[in-house]
Amino acid sequence: MKQRTKPSVPSKGRRPASRAARAKVSKVVSPTNAGNGPNRAERAAERRAAIVEAAMQEFVARGFAATRLDDIAKRAGVAKGTIYLHFKDKESMFEELIRTALVPLIDRMASPAPLNGSVREAVEGFAQMFIREVASTPRGDIVRLIMAEGPRFPEIADFYFREVVSRGVAGMRALIELGITRGEIHNKELARYPQIMVAPALIAVIWQSLFSRHSPLDAIEMFRVHLDLIFGERRTT
Repeated sequence: MKQRTKPSVPSKGRRPASRAARAKVSKVVSPTNAGNGPNRAERAAERRAAIVEAAMQEFVARGFAATRLDDIAKRAGVAKGTIYLHFKDKESMFEELIRTALVPLIDRMASPAPLNGSVREAVEGFAQMFIREVASTPRGDIVRLIMAEGPRFPEIADFYFREVVSRGVAGMRALIELGITRGEIHNKELARYPQIMVAPALIAVIWQSLFSRHSPLDAIEMFRVHLDLIFGERRTT
């Protein structure tokens, strides 16, 4: 007699990845995965994106130290064991957050200095991008979290320095040196301290979380005033 096969029962406790997570799939799946079957690769990418998204929400809500893998798995709608298929620990998940949310923005800033237009315009463009895409978005929460917990977790701070800070400082120094060569910047000592150029961006991140409800800050206009001090006041026609 032929044995009857039992119909498969869908597993419980999992929900589909969020819309935001699915939107990131196209950035995660690489052509080399195509041979393994697009559906399987896409599902894996969706799970990974959902885990990263859930990790960011948990880190922001609880802090890095208090966040548990169980909470991340529950928020992502996956089994805890699934997390270990993609990440070895919380540190590697946090590094992925930095790598996907912040590094691309820094890469845009660290691209070769512009040949057309002024250096001031390039710096102001970066400032606007940073304020709109970081300070005023959940990405800013990542930066604030590093500021708050970096001293307790130096490995995370070191990774952030290597991947974000050092590259951003190098890109800004290159712009400053170009501005000095072109005569746009008169104080040559600024090249030694490119942190001065981007200081208002960090002020905007801190102010947004602590004081904006008391005194909203026009961070972009603040940056323009800051650049007036470095490049000279803008000429109006």
